[in-house]
Amino acid sequence: MTLLKVRGFDVHKGYLDPARQAALIGSLRPVLKAAPLFSPKVPGGGRMSVRMTSAGRFGWYSDASGYRYAQQHPSGLDWPAVPEAVLEVWRDLTRLERQPDCCLLNYYGEGARMGLHQDRDEADFSYPVVSISLGDDGLFRIGNRARGGKTESVWLNSGDVVVMGGEARLAYHGLDRIRFKSSRLLPKGGRINLTLRVVT
Repeated sequence: MTLLKVRGFDVHKGYLDPARQAALIGSLRPVLKAAPLFSPKVPGGGRMSVRMTSAGRFGWYSDASGYRYAQQHPSGLDWPAVPEAVLEVWRDLTRLERQPDCCLLNYYGEGARMGLHQDRDEADFSYPVVSISLGDDGLFRIGNRARGGKTESVWLNSGDVVVMGGEARLAYHGLDRIRFKSSRLLPKGGRINLTLRVVT
């Protein structure tokens, strides 16, 4: 494992070995069965290219009225529990007693991307956001605390974990593209990104 520091982001390259990556994928199957992926609407009226779901007390949600956390999946059912294998990553890298309230799962298929944004729907920004990459390579772009200015990019590979805390907590960031089918972890290709957040 190698630790890269990019604009305050701690990028733990190769944090999860192939066996742990496969175990994590296995732990996510019950989550996806209980809370299937959906394509959220955005306030402008379109839909995101990324499909998503969540686990934990809250799930991240978006529709025509805005971005927010919700206590139930669009089906009306409560979100499933965060798998223990995912919580182990949080505990190891943050050393916090506080557990995350939400594990947001984003699935990037061919051509999917995520524009530059801030994670600021949470009540307390002193807690970090932990981001786990599984599957295809993704080009992660890091900006500033305000829109505009120079950005820096780094390729995230399957098994990499990013910790966004401190000054980096409110930095703009996004995923410009994936190298579709660059990994064999997901049989049909694509990238799964798990982000662990303290919400309340």
